[in-house]
Amino acid sequence: MTKTELIKKFAAVFQTNEEGVRVFFAPGRVNLIGEHTDYNGGHVFPCALTIGTYAIAKKRSDNLVRMYSANFEELGLIEFSLNDLQYEEDHDWANYPKGVIHVFEQAGMKIPVGFDVLFAGEIPNGAGLSSSASIEVATAALLKNLYGLDVEPIKLVQLCQQAENEFIGVSCGIMDQFAIGMTKDKHAVLLNCQTLEYTHSPLELKDASLVIANTNKRRGLADSKYNERRSECESALQDLQKEMAIQSLGDVTKEEYEKNQHLIKNEIERKRAKHAIYENARTKEAVVKLMGGDISGFGQLMNESHISLRDDYEVTGKELDALVEAAWAQPGVIGSRMTGAGFGGCTISIVENSHLDSFIGEVGKEYTAKTGLQADFYVVQVGEGAKEIIQKEMTK
Repeated sequence: MTKTELIKKFAAVFQTNEEGVRVFFAPGRVNLIGEHTDYNGGHVFPCALTIGTYAIAKKRSDNLVRMYSANFEELGLIEFSLNDLQYEEDHDWANYPKGVIHVFEQAGMKIPVGFDVLFAGEIPNGAGLSSSASIEVATAALLKNLYGLDVEPIKLVQLCQQAENEFIGVSCGIMDQFAIGMTKDKHAVLLNCQTLEYTHSPLELKDASLVIANTNKRRGLADSKYNERRSECESALQDLQKEMAIQSLGDVTKEEYEKNQHLIKNEIERKRAKHAIYENARTKEAVVKLMGGDISGFGQLMNESHISLRDDYEVTGKELDALVEAAWAQPGVIGSRMTGAGFGGCTISIVENSHLDSFIGEVGKEYTAKTGLQADFYVVQVGEGAKEIIQKEMTK
């Protein structure tokens, strides 16, 4: 649907006219490199996408909030009062935007009257492109602009993370909300997840595109293995701290690791620490490559990232490996790696535009032959952070 069509849909759903209707957008995101570094005091390097979540909204004169999703039409209108912002299982997806309203109120930002909102997401559910953070940040942009709230962008994304942590009960880091709320057009952002120091880096792919491939594998192991990896890294850090004055594995250089790895007594924990330390170095080097226009060098770092996640961190699995190995064999592929927590989920590849069709066809065919599963492919472009869409942009 175009934005104009979405406004007409809003008017039909809420049985109102189009006067006073405003449109907000928050993108999806993908992490280009820097995996399992965030909780180890390291860096991540995500970018926003041109696909995301639209929120079409209009103020009401009472305390009622009415929400509707074009993606879950079977659930109909979901209604609640600003005086009763509780998590309710029956409210399903609407708990995410409701949680954002709740934390805004808790932070002292009064929402004086309710609103009607229609959400429409272009992000495939379960594709690992952060549809939940996208709807959170879209809601935050809506609240900030609809009610003229004085909230800095960094505080806005922190509130969205708080909503997911405390209201939804998901222990996510800040990368998703930060990438969605703080990125600039055609830029990726190098973010230290501990200090929130960040640098925007131009991401000009020239004659190439980002291709996300979804394994469509159920990710039953992801949560338990994630906790296991965190514990292994914490144990490795404690061993290193016996002789090194460091706060996190992100404080350790590759050279320091090689010199001190003997301090980590457990061989598996040594491998986990190696990944966290080397991946952090790769992520910082990737920015240097991009700044110098070295896209092929950036792609090589992506490949090395996947090998480290496969061999040292052991979070890939046969499905992700099958997709990445098939991608590496295709002409026009600049780099490919898994992205996200692992054990299923997605890969991210940079592919020359002239080879996109053959890439999708051949990788899909080889993946099905190896796994019996069918992958979904999404060709995406680098976008910008959350914003209000003004009238002159409505025709798109």
